[in-house]
Amino acid sequence: MNWKKRVALFLASQNHSIFGSSVVGFTILWHITLETSSGVWMMLYTTCALLPQVLVSLLGGVWADRYNRKHLIMLADGFIALATLALAIFFLMGFRKLELLLTASVIRSLGAGIQTPAVSAIYPQLAPAEHLVKVQGINQTLNSVLMLLSPAVGGILLGTVGIVGAFFVDVATAALAIILLSRIQVETMPAADAAKSVWKDLNAGIAYTLGHSRLRRLIICGLFAFLLITPAAVLTPLMIERTFGNEVWRLTANEIVWAIGSILGGVFVWLKGQFRDKARTVAICLVWFGLMFGLLGISWNFMSYLVFMGLAGFFLPIFVTAQTVFIQEAAPPDVMGRVFSVSQLFTASAMPIAILFFGPMADVVSVESILLASGALLALVGVIYGFSEKR
Repeated sequence: MNWKKRVALFLASQNHSIFGSSVVGFTILWHITLETSSGVWMMLYTTCALLPQVLVSLLGGVWADRYNRKHLIMLADGFIALATLALAIFFLMGFRKLELLLTASVIRSLGAGIQTPAVSAIYPQLAPAEHLVKVQGINQTLNSVLMLLSPAVGGILLGTVGIVGAFFVDVATAALAIILLSRIQVETMPAADAAKSVWKDLNAGIAYTLGHSRLRRLIICGLFAFLLITPAAVLTPLMIERTFGNEVWRLTANEIVWAIGSILGGVFVWLKGQFRDKARTVAICLVWFGLMFGLLGISWNFMSYLVFMGLAGFFLPIFVTAQTVFIQEAAPPDVMGRVFSVSQLFTASAMPIAILFFGPMADVVSVESILLASGALLALVGVIYGFSEKR
């Protein structure tokens, strides 16, 4: 099987899996919202959906370097699907406690934490190094399309067949993902020292990542970037409601223009096919994000706000692709899973930490002021990172 067919099957497999998981995520969130109308329950669900993935990601990175990554991805997909199937059965039997949704979200999050480092690390085994940017461009485009479709599909399912229908959609897409992935041949990466304990492997992976000057700079840069991206990611619906109006169509338009911008950015990466200097590309993207998020804070009307949001979305696939391929090229194959897991730990932890600070602040000062300040700091992070890499 040639590399193009392998990549096509893998992208089809993972995007089926992502679509099902995203649909279920939205339906669970909206079901809890409609049932409770409680901020506490929103906090509980968000914690259950995100925190386990962060905690288990380092272990997932070790396993991605020790075992066959294809098998690990298939097992994680199956694990998540079984948890969702069990949840569907409980709901059909009449056990509809919200605590069940939280428990299932924890299990699904654990599966995602194991799966994600293996997915990120497997691409160099599927495609030649010179085509990794193009492959990530295609993947980011597909992800953005699904980001546009999954909320709508989740809403339709919840309004027609109910939440159980969404559960079965996730089980079906996971099964299809496993079938597609089973057709690809992927070799196990030889471990440097199979006799080492998991914890020694974990410590070795962390030490390698933080001891590699360029990887360390990229990951620290990513930590500060995601801390400062949080206001634009989380607080902009609040800004829309306060400044422009609380009509539902405005919140919907906000999501749509971001998704359309991301789709166009993914297509750009796909057509460009290569970035000569990935670090410089990351730095430029951060400066651009900072500029656009700052402009969101001084939007003179809702149309200008949407333009700035769409332009920010355009650079997201470029940023993610440059960052991902940078790691894929910089890290040796036998430690790549652990490097991605360390990167995931830093970036995934940033947003929950940041919202604890920015959330209460939004009740004291305007969201516009927060966007202006965080945008300026984000651009500064990009400039500092760019100069540090150049030096």
